[in-house]
This record gives sequence, C-alpha cells and structure tokens, in this order.
Amino acid sequence: MSTNIPFHRIKRVAVLGSGVMGSAIACHLAQCGAEVLLLDLPSDEGPRDAIAAGHLKKSLKGKPSPIYSKRFAARIETGNFDDDLSKIAQCDWILEVVVERLDIKQQLFEKVEQHRRPGTYITSNTSGIPMAMLVEGRSDDFKAHFCGTHFFNPPRYLQLLEIIPAPHTRQEVVDFFMAYGEKILGKQTVLCKDTPAFIANRVGVFAIQALFHTVQDMGLSVEAVDKLTGPAMGRPKSATFRTCDVVGIDTLVHVANGVAQNCPDDERAEVFGIPSFVQHLVDKGHLGSKSGQGFYKKVVQDGKKEIHALDLKTLEYNPKQKVKFATLDAAKQVDDLKARTQLLFQGQDQAGEFYRRIFADVFAYVSHRLPEISDEIFRIDDALRAGFGWELGAFESWDAVGLEAGLKACADRGLDVAPWVHELVASGATSFYSAADGKRTCWDVASKTNTVIPGQEGRIALALLDEDKTVWSNSGTTIQDLGDGILNIAFHTKMNTIGAEVIEGLNKAVDLAESDPKWRGLVISNEGANFSAGANVGMIFMLAVEQEWDELDYAIRMFQNTTMRLRYSGIPVVAAPHQLTLGGGCEVCLHVDKVVAHAETYVGLVEFGVGVIPGGGGTKEFVL
Repeated sequence: MSTNIPFHRIKRVAVLGSGVMGSAIACHLAQCGAEVLLLDLPSDEGPRDAIAAGHLKKSLKGKPSPIYSKRFAARIETGNFDDDLSKIAQCDWILEVVVERLDIKQQLFEKVEQHRRPGTYITSNTSGIPMAMLVEGRSDDFKAHFCGTHFFNPPRYLQLLEIIPAPHTRQEVVDFFMAYGEKILGKQTVLCKDTPAFIANRVGVFAIQALFHTVQDMGLSVEAVDKLTGPAMGRPKSATFRTCDVVGIDTLVHVANGVAQNCPDDERAEVFGIPSFVQHLVDKGHLGSKSGQGFYKKVVQDGKKEIHALDLKTLEYNPKQKVKFATLDAAKQVDDLKARTQLLFQGQDQAGEFYRRIFADVFAYVSHRLPEISDEIFRIDDALRAGFGWELGAFESWDAVGLEAGLKACADRGLDVAPWVHELVASGATSFYSAADGKRTCWDVASKTNTVIPGQEGRIALALLDEDKTVWSNSGTTIQDLGDGILNIAFHTKMNTIGAEVIEGLNKAVDLAESDPKWRGLVISNEGANFSAGANVGMIFMLAVEQEWDELDYAIRMFQNTTMRLRYSGIPVVAAPHQLTLGGGCEVCLHVDKVVAHAETYVGLVEFGVGVIPGGGGTKEFVL
C-alpha cells in the first residue's frame, strides 16, 4: 500500500472511549510512537478522570499485556469528555471507540465537530454500524475525512485492521490508513465494503455458527470440537469454544444477530440463528471468561483446580474428557499444513466427516460473498487469517483440499456454489491462487483472469521464490538468492530447532558468501511460526543418557565454532528473528553483525530451565 501523505502527520491521537477496546487500542498506538489522549465519561465520584484512568490501569495489568513495555504508557494522557474534549483540537487523528449504539456515537460526533480542526482524520471502531448512518448531519469536511478503522481484540496480538470507506471519504484518506496501518501499526490492513459485519466477522462468525449446528447434528462434545479445530487444522490453540469464552459469548451473539437482522437475503440466514445451548449460556449470564464460566469453567475439587466443560445435551458441567480420532493421529505425522488439511478432509472416521461438513459450509458461503463484501478473493482470506488466527484462509483451505474435492463436498451437503467458481473450473484452472515471477497471484472474478495481488512491492516471500533461486539445501535448511548479491538461509526443522543439519547449513551459507565475490551479505530468516526454539535438546538428552560424551563434546564445539564463524565472517550477517527465539536461536542472533527483530520476538537463553548451560557462546556474550 502506498500514500503520498507522510506518516509523521500522525503525532497525537485522541481515543474516545476507554473500555476494553479503547484502552487496548490506546496502548497499541502509544507503543507505535503516538502520543495518545484517552477520554471517557466524567466520574461521579473521586477524580473526574477516574473512569479513563481506571480502565487504562486495568488494561495495563491484563495478561497477555496490551503493551510491549509499561514505559510506553507514559505517552497516554487520560481525561473526560466534559472537561477535555477541547483538547482534540491538538490531535491529528480522532478515533471513536464508545459503546456500539448509533445514537450515542452520533451524539459524540456532534460534540467532536465543535472542537475538531478541519482536515483532521476521524474514524470509528464500529464492528458493523453503517458508515453513512454514523456521519448523518456532519459537515462536508467531517465526512470527507471519516472512515471506519475496525481493530480486533486484542489489538496488540491480532493483526487485522479493517478499513471501511464512507460514501464521501476521500480516496487519499483511505490510502493513508491502509498504508499507516501496515507500516506504522504493524497491521494487516484489509479494505472492506460497508456491509454488515464487514469481512472478517461476517465470514468468521458464520463459520462458528455453522459449526455449532454441525456439532448439534453430529453429537460432538465441546472437548472433541476444540481438539479438532485447534492447531491440527491451523487454527489457534483456543480452537472454537475456548475462543468463544475468551472473546465473550455475548459478543458472538451480538454479531450473529446483527447479520441475521441486516442480511435477510443471505442464502444461509438460518445459520445465524442462535443454537439452544448458546442461548442457554446467555440467559444464565455465563458469557465466558468475563463472567467466570461459559463453555468451560474452573472448579476446585479436593483442593485441586480442574477445568470442566459444558455437556451440550444436558447443559451440565463435567470434567474434561480426553478424545481420540484416527484422522488426528495420522495428521500428527504431517508438518506441512496444506498437506495436513487435505489429510483431515479425506479422513474416513467421524473426524473426517466433521471436517468435510465444516469446510463445505465455509467454501460455499465465501463463494457467494463476492462481490457482496469484497471484490477480491485475497481480502477475505487476509481478514480471516489476521482477524481469526486462521493459518489458511477460506480459499487457501479450498486450494489445499483441492478445487474439485471442495466442490464435491459442497454438492454432497446440498450446497450451491456461486457460478463464478464453475467458470473458474471451466477455464482449466485448478486453484484460486498461484505464483508467477516470485509474486502471488489469485483469480480475479471480474476479469476472469489471474492477477497479481497488490501490496507485494518491496517484499520478499521465500516460499514464492523460483526454484532457480535456491542455491543449496539440505533436510533442515534452504539457502536462497534474494537478489542484489544477498543470500538468505532459512531453517525448516520442527520448530526450527538447531541440530546437525542447521549447523551444516549455516557453515555452508558462510562458505558460499565468502568464496564468491558476487555475494555481498547473508540474512538468517525464515517464514515459520517461530525463528528458532533453540538447540535440539532431545538430541543432547539422548547423547547424555547414552553417555556419548565425545559426540556430545563434538556437537557443542561445532555449534560454538559456527556461531564464531558468524561473528568473524568476511561478509555482513543479519538475523531477522520473530516470535520464539530461544536458546541456540538467541545465540545465533548474539553473534551476527545486525539484528532486525520483529516487534513480537521472545528472545532469551532458557536452557537453565531444563538444567543445561548455554553452550553456543551465549554465556560468553552475556558476560561481554
């Protein structure tokens, strides 16, 4: 995404509303460099700013933390609407995050317009109120600089930022927030149409609702569904029911009811009806984590804490039961998610039937959402990955199981697929996505051709590089030519742990870079879930158990020599860690010339936790 408006235009942001989302958004803006004015209603008791200050304090105590470092909270000033609203005149962006009621938002915007400088950006975090309704009665300048900026909770950890233009929004405003959200706020920005629930919630909540009905039909338990819909299929560890508890069951019901009311012509409108077991929880006030119980609850028995799960038939809580499926057992042996998704889809037990049903529901549904909620396939997938934590979006999952197989599953369920999908098949295409010249392409419904997905300029996707860019590889690493004389070595062992194959690859990368003058530098990076979970402790443990002291000494020396090669190599070495960067992964970073770390990098020498002293030079580096 690109914009002609400089990012430094945003120096001070007013966040109007300090609830769970308002405070968390304020924290994220502050840690990204902005000064923040956080306002809420004046308090009837104590200091006038007590509501905003109290909400912020509670948010800062939350786990996981909404902010990288508590010191960034000093950039947040709290206040109240009555005494401090005039301060928005000094703000460059005004972001509304009050309760999801049209009348309250409109009343606040009327007051905002009395103090807002012309040209100041103003946006709403609404999760579904139409943009046109929000700006009714506002000035032309207000309307021209207004759009939706829908963050997902928690803002620090969920990447999605939906940008929703209003009818009179200037294109330059949309372009700015698409680029600012990505480059400064670290978000996956997704351009949305102003339709009910926008993109992520429209499809994501449908997927959950359809799953609820399938669970009822198949008689599956809460525990079984969360086992099936977690990491095995590339979804968060919280899976389905635990995610509902965390987000809030009332929030899910609110979005589902909103779609049901505002989309009467939706071909699957009945799916948004609330199942009896969900309505039971809402009626009881059992809304998930916020109320202490939902689909799960913690109990104390005989002085021990236990997790009990809701029985969807009796509506009573029982101790969690272990579940087992042959298809899941087989999937454990497959690391590649696309291959694993196909295996799950083809399963011949109850799990396989479950997967075919839930995938078919989503496949058919998303096919009909074009062009209603988006003109492009990739925007729907981007929204689901970034907003719901799916590793594969809906169309990417369809590609994984196979286009024809997905169509058959839909037909078996009696679900109609949009005509454009049949046109895609008739064209001879076998997938929604492909790659060309190192760029990702997808099927464009309007032009009926494969087009390059925008926004890839200035980016390098290792997985999309042509085969001739691979310089060398072994079972655990791949060395690729990034262009401009730069080599990259990527690890692809389990959790990118460092064993003999990674050490061999690192030495080979330095050998190549130093031996040929065409190479000017080396990058150590990968596209896995983690940079590296450290050395292969299992291998070290086995060598110790078997008392193979010479081999253990050799392995440690090889790793030490390798990290020292990185330190004293004749070419610059840059490491780009992300997420887990532990033990040996940390030691690799300690020895390179430059570290360019992702904001969410968890780095450290954790070997002491398993009774091992860091052996790759990390102890020495900490002393120095």
